[in-house]
Amino acid sequence: MTQQEKILRTGFAVFSLLTSFMFVFYAVSVITGGNASEWLKAFAYVAGGYGLFNVYILSWAWRSQHSWAVPANLIIAACFFGVVVMDALREGLQSGKQIGTLLGLAAVLAINWFAVKKLCQK
Repeated sequence: MTQQEKILRTGFAVFSLLTSFMFVFYAVSVITGGNASEWLKAFAYVAGGYGLFNVYILSWAWRSQHSWAVPANLIIAACFFGVVVMDALREGLQSGKQIGTLLGLAAVLAINWFAVKKLCQK
C-alpha cells in the first residue's frame, strides 16, 4: 500500500468517525432536550444507534480487517437510510431541500461504507 493510499484511507476513516459522532451528538441533544415529540425521540435513538454501530464497525475494521465489517456497515446504513426516507415520505416530500438532504445523507453513508471497505483491504 502506497503512502497516498494510507493517507486516503485514514482521511475516510476520520470523516466516518466525525460523522458518526455528529449522529450521536444529535441523538443525545434531542433525547436530553426535553421538548421533543415521541417520534423525534425515536428517530434520535435510530440516529444515535447508527452512529454508535458505525464507530464499532469502523474500529473493528481498523483493528482486525475482517470481511464481515463491510456488509454489516451496509446493512446498518441501509436501515438508517430507510428510516429517514420513511420519515420524509410520512408527510410527503414538501420541498427540494428534503431531496437534497436525502442525497447528502446518502453520500455520507456511502463514504462511511467506503471507509470501512478501505480499512478492510490489506
